[in-house]
Amino acid sequence: MGFQPDLSDLGTEDSVNRIRHLHFGVGQTAQAPDGSTGRFLIRDTWNTDIVPELEPQPKDVVIYKTRFSGFYQTELDATLKKIGAKYLIFTGVTTCICVDSTVRDAMFRDYLCVLLSDCMSEPIGNGLPRSNHDAALLAVETLFGWVSDSAEFITALGSNQPLEPPAGHCTNRVER
Repeated sequence: MGFQPDLSDLGTEDSVNRIRHLHFGVGQTAQAPDGSTGRFLIRDTWNTDIVPELEPQPKDVVIYKTRFSGFYQTELDATLKKIGAKYLIFTGVTTCICVDSTVRDAMFRDYLCVLLSDCMSEPIGNGLPRSNHDAALLAVETLFGWVSDSAEFITALGSNQPLEPPAGHCTNRVER
């Protein structure tokens, strides 16, 4: 997520998005690891930069989002349709919020979604016997798409074999 410096894309004064993000410090001054100062979750600052290991290549498209779903008021859907995307592979942070919101919006737009369960994290409820991560994955594999771990997914791609859902769940299969 990355907001405009004037926070004009944070939502109306009484919107939940604006109220909650301001509570968590959006726009406040923060010190960067190199000692410089910036503002928390403001576009094109050190804390919205993509980590060097995932640095975009010249033809990659970078899309900022201002809500939990990557589809909300962004060019993501148009960009995916333009390249003819059908399958979306998900990794990310906060499985039960940002990943879940984007997966649901993708499914509503008829994309076929696969979540790589070991390539996402969940700080909410982390350490509890039952986590939001597990609940979000169960909802996805039951209703919205498919769940795999990265090793199983890579193996399925290499063998051109479909991913099988767990017993008792949706019988749809992911095929290359």
